[in-house]
Amino acid sequence: MKLGIDFGTSNSAAAVVIDGKVVPIQFGQAEQFRTTVYFPEVMRDPNDFELTPALEHDLARLVDAAARDARAAGQERTPDALRREALRVVRRQWMEEQMRAPLSSTTLLQNAVYGDDALEAYFEENEGNLVQSPKSMLGYNLHPRARQTIAGIATHILEHIRLTASRQLDTPIRTATLGRPVQFRSSIGEAGNAQALDILHGAAIAAGFDSIDFLEEPAAAAMHYHAESPQEHDAVVVDIGGGTTDVAHARVGGGQAPTIHRAWGIARGGTDIDLALSLGGYMPLFGRGITRVPAHHYVEAAMVQDMTRQRDFRQHTYRDVDAPFGPRLTALQDTGNTARLYREVERCKIALSSVNRHDSALDFIERGLQVQIDAARLETAAGGYLGELTALLEQVRSDIGHDPAAVFLTGGMSRAGYLQQAVANTFPGSTLVRGNPSFGVVHGLALAAAN
Repeated sequence: MKLGIDFGTSNSAAAVVIDGKVVPIQFGQAEQFRTTVYFPEVMRDPNDFELTPALEHDLARLVDAAARDARAAGQERTPDALRREALRVVRRQWMEEQMRAPLSSTTLLQNAVYGDDALEAYFEENEGNLVQSPKSMLGYNLHPRARQTIAGIATHILEHIRLTASRQLDTPIRTATLGRPVQFRSSIGEAGNAQALDILHGAAIAAGFDSIDFLEEPAAAAMHYHAESPQEHDAVVVDIGGGTTDVAHARVGGGQAPTIHRAWGIARGGTDIDLALSLGGYMPLFGRGITRVPAHHYVEAAMVQDMTRQRDFRQHTYRDVDAPFGPRLTALQDTGNTARLYREVERCKIALSSVNRHDSALDFIERGLQVQIDAARLETAAGGYLGELTALLEQVRSDIGHDPAAVFLTGGMSRAGYLQQAVANTFPGSTLVRGNPSFGVVHGLALAAAN
């Protein structure tokens, strides 16, 4: 029995075909889980810290960076003060490295918690490693140790999926079809696609699969739409996910096998809207656009998927930033608070798909702190992504030369009315078909695996 797996940026799911019907795998009470993992960790003794030559190099780099930031902010800091602060950061970073080391430990990996439960466990324990959306890092230029860590995380997620499916189906699952975007998020161009596939393939084998193959996610969604279409017709399939947006042109429906003519994709999605909404709607509460704190500090705080940026944000000091912004930024550095803020941003984005205003309480930063976001703010935040989506769809329409009979929409972000409208505006002569936002891709992957 071969499994279809949607290893997503925001959520992951799996399904299999039994007696001609797609059967979803249950993860607890749900058919998907947030692609988030919490690893409990064993604290190391801070007294083991020694300032090695390598750490001395890091110390000097941090002193130089802090001096530049101070000059940019018009502040005067003595060399001794800069060194003391940098030493504190280097010691903390060393501790974090020690805490990351046990990720290779089988015992700790077996204690991993997934999905929304991972967030709750992280918030309750107030320590450990929380990894969100590891898929978004697969195509980046990774240091060997970082690549090993990301590969290990992907392995454990895929093992979680395989073992859960094996228990539900009461048979060992050893083969799978994995979905992949047309373009992975990458910092190294096309090489990022090859690297991401290599990491995923190795992770799947390490997770206990004997063999796997890949299918582009819009092609999988087209197979799902084909299975639901009694009449043969020309279609464009648009899959708007958390990290990527993918499009396929296909002939679907009827008794013949579907034909996938071509696929397009961009490495942009719902998380880009999250970032823009966080920066524009929430970060002004922390002084963005008001103080002299460098703009990249706010980006580092908002990008919870990027472990390097999160580490960099925690290394900054805000003692010299005027109240209330300095204390708020310092509070945001506390364990779990960037993840809490990101969850509020996500909730806001989802809520504004059905209401005009949303209130976010940020008591974890400061008692009584709250912000009200309206739909206009969300549309402003989505403007950059909307422009890229429209450009992609216009390229698709130009390439195929006509409006297809139907445009099939799937992916978690396809629920957003403003994105549905953008698709409809680009293909005015097509019927807009709203598919299952969460399961269109994984159902197609299950069908592909069965065939």
